[in-house]
Amino acid sequence: MSEGTIIPTSVYAEITPNPNVMKFVADRTLITGGLQVEYKEKSQTINSSPLAEELFNFPFVKNIFISGNFVSITKDESLGWEMIVMQLREYIKEWLMENAIAVGNVPDHLIPMSPAYQKEQKRASNIDYKKFVPSEFDEQITMLLDEFVRPAVEQDGGAIDYKAFHEGKVYVQLRGACSGCPSSMMTLKGGIENLLKANIDQVEEVVAEEV
Repeated sequence: MSEGTIIPTSVYAEITPNPNVMKFVADRTLITGGLQVEYKEKSQTINSSPLAEELFNFPFVKNIFISGNFVSITKDESLGWEMIVMQLREYIKEWLMENAIAVGNVPDHLIPMSPAYQKEQKRASNIDYKKFVPSEFDEQITMLLDEFVRPAVEQDGGAIDYKAFHEGKVYVQLRGACSGCPSSMMTLKGGIENLLKANIDQVEEVVAEEV
């Protein structure tokens, strides 16, 4: 892209089940390869996402999640969305009109399926996933989550990662807008439980962990 070139872009804001998270949807892809990335602090964005790096300059921004054509932003309690949503939407739109790449590189430790990411999450998690061995139900559970749960979760500005099935319990991790909202966590947990129990007799409970 030559200097001064403007990329026609539109952005709209969309509420999520989490009152502290707003989803900003663009009419072009922000991250490629089917990847999703969550930044919990500005240092993680360096050499990864110039858009996220800039957004962390807003003092009320706590967390940024980017997937497909949207960015979900988690704010702190200092301001209500009614005071900042229009400012953020315009800022994101103008930034995208002037910059072709929102996410240039996703480090291994920020990719959920990578060993580096798994290692980081083990430190933050209260659950030792190393003790769980693969089960005969992993493929079926993953298929059900991908088909019936993941699209709805992404629509709400979040993500779900299947971790393990052990002794009747399905372990999943929630990111983006799904994290930090007790009501949406309980609703999602209940919905996943009902879905999996209806299709797999051996499922007794879903353990949903925020990361």
